[in-house]
Amino acid sequence: MFKLIQTIKNIIKIEDLRIRILFTLGFILIYRLGSYVVLPGVDPNALAAYSKQSSEGILGLINMFAGGAFSRASIFALGIMPYISASIVIQLLGIAVPYFQKLQKEGESGRKKLNQITRVLTIAVTGVQSVAFLSNLKNSASLAIVSNTNPEILSPLLFMTMNMILLTAGTLFVMWLGEKITDKGIGNGISLIIMIGIVARLPLALFAELDTRLGETGGGLVIFFVEIVALLAVILGTILLVQGTRRIPVQYAKRIVGNRQYGGVRQYLPLKVNAAGVMPIIFAQALMFIPATIAQFFPDSSAWRGLAAALNQYTSFWYSFIFAIMIILFTYFYTAVTVNPSQIADDLKRNGGFIPGIKPGKKTSGYIDTVMSRITLPGSIFLALVAIMPSFAGILKVNTQFAQFFGGTSLLIMVGVILDTLQQIESHLLMRHYDGLMKSGRIKGRTGSMGGY
Repeated sequence: MFKLIQTIKNIIKIEDLRIRILFTLGFILIYRLGSYVVLPGVDPNALAAYSKQSSEGILGLINMFAGGAFSRASIFALGIMPYISASIVIQLLGIAVPYFQKLQKEGESGRKKLNQITRVLTIAVTGVQSVAFLSNLKNSASLAIVSNTNPEILSPLLFMTMNMILLTAGTLFVMWLGEKITDKGIGNGISLIIMIGIVARLPLALFAELDTRLGETGGGLVIFFVEIVALLAVILGTILLVQGTRRIPVQYAKRIVGNRQYGGVRQYLPLKVNAAGVMPIIFAQALMFIPATIAQFFPDSSAWRGLAAALNQYTSFWYSFIFAIMIILFTYFYTAVTVNPSQIADDLKRNGGFIPGIKPGKKTSGYIDTVMSRITLPGSIFLALVAIMPSFAGILKVNTQFAQFFGGTSLLIMVGVILDTLQQIESHLLMRHYDGLMKSGRIKGRTGSMGGY
């Protein structure tokens, strides 16, 4: 306890760190307030049924990333998802298109061009998603344009056009907030915005589960404390997954330039056990939602309704099994996309480094590829187990809202972002000769090695 109090005092003493934390809290507050501002032409009192609709399937996933703004039909309803989609597209183009590969190798100037292209693509993606969102809003049986609005003042065309502009501007503003947090605050702004939206649901989920356990058939406080202990165990395992690396020794050859010697030291190349991060879960979830989404368009089809029921997340064995297999496959795919052994081998050779006992060039590339394949298997299996933990929690009658925090996208994002932010705070403390946040070793985040999500 004394260590924690002393650390907080040290943080307050460092003016730059204190200002950065206050900036971050201020920007997050602006985002949370904006997520409650309802779009013009929408009746806030008619949103209850829509909130239930948007809490399931692919809409539930989008609503989670938007921090609940999607179900509230807010000006920030689309959140940061269009920017993430555009970033993924640009990242994949960097693998397949020579022009984007060239930009990636141009250093700071190339990064600025890629960021500009990503912003333009974000506007296009937001435009398409806003049309789909507003169409779904209008077609919902429980929602309508405010009844006392004069149709001549707010026509359907004006409603769509005005709110398309607002949703696009809202996404760009959230993106700007994320960039400002990264520049003037602490941590990665985009990741923090997503995490805050997820964490905001935790108190309600916790009280809902406590209320359930205190009921006549809930099992009482003992069962509730057992659930908390189980949650802490899952969080600990997720931390190990996020921080897990395999270090490969790299020897740098000696070079003598004038009277100075360069190289001749041994360092380590960290290869992450989970280089794909949270992306395999997102990809697999999106595909698993397809049957349920199609079934909504064919309500009279018993085949589609049966398939959607068979792939229910909390009741179906086949959902968990197929979901886990897809995560393992996507983990290998995304790792192959993001980690390029040939480029790593070329960089080592260019800087005079080599892996002891392995010839530079193709041999080094093949060795790194083999190591990545071997460490990705246990990492992908553990990632799949973390992803289906909410299903096990659902089977054990844990409240649906609280079960989401036992694994999956929510837990991985929370753990990863918190570790990254704490790592930056610890760096500020150590840089000014204060003790770090932990006595035994330094905190390792996701950005300290390759493949941070």
